[in-house]
Amino acid sequence: MLDDANLELTIPIAVKSRMINNGQSCIAAKRFIVVESIVEEFTKRFVQEMKKIKMGNPLDTDTDQGPMAREDLLLELDAQVKRSITAGAKLILGGKRVDRPGSFYEATVLTGIEKGMPAYNEEIFGPVAAIITVKDTEEAVRVANETNFGLGSSLWTEDIDKAKLIAKEIEAGSVFINGLMKSDPKLPFGGIKISGYGRELSHYGIKEFVNIKTVWIK
Repeated sequence: MLDDANLELTIPIAVKSRMINNGQSCIAAKRFIVVESIVEEFTKRFVQEMKKIKMGNPLDTDTDQGPMAREDLLLELDAQVKRSITAGAKLILGGKRVDRPGSFYEATVLTGIEKGMPAYNEEIFGPVAAIITVKDTEEAVRVANETNFGLGSSLWTEDIDKAKLIAKEIEAGSVFINGLMKSDPKLPFGGIKISGYGRELSHYGIKEFVNIKTVWIK
């Protein structure tokens, strides 16, 4: 999130990207890397939108957030949040299990995230957003790449020419500029690092299912 990002456009999509399937999606946004000049405003608006999320029965059409998939996943998520807070992260919203039947966990926002914390280094697979403050674009790229994961990313800026250059530096299978990271049959989908290798979808994905015969003649 660069200093010229359009927050009116960004905030609703940022919340949606974090809360896809209650945050239990490989392409859900986990870390929000925000330049310090706008991080205060971004955080305030982000929290305001997160507070609007309605928790309830996932079969109800007006429900935004349902339970987590399993009890053990909730406990693991809660442990990651608590370890991050112990290491110095600041809890802005949520941060605990909901007192109701089922594996419900509050929509949670953590700030003050630094290297070494679970919210920085590990994959947070649930409704927990980690906001990381950086000084400038250069540090934003460094932090974005400072992870063992590399499936996808979103880059937010009004300067598209600059965004195209930055996208080349980001170590991820996909970079979505000013948009939600998503899977599309027209686009090759897959990651790098421990997020996998190879691609599905598009003509690259079709080739994964093709047997190629080599005939060599001397």
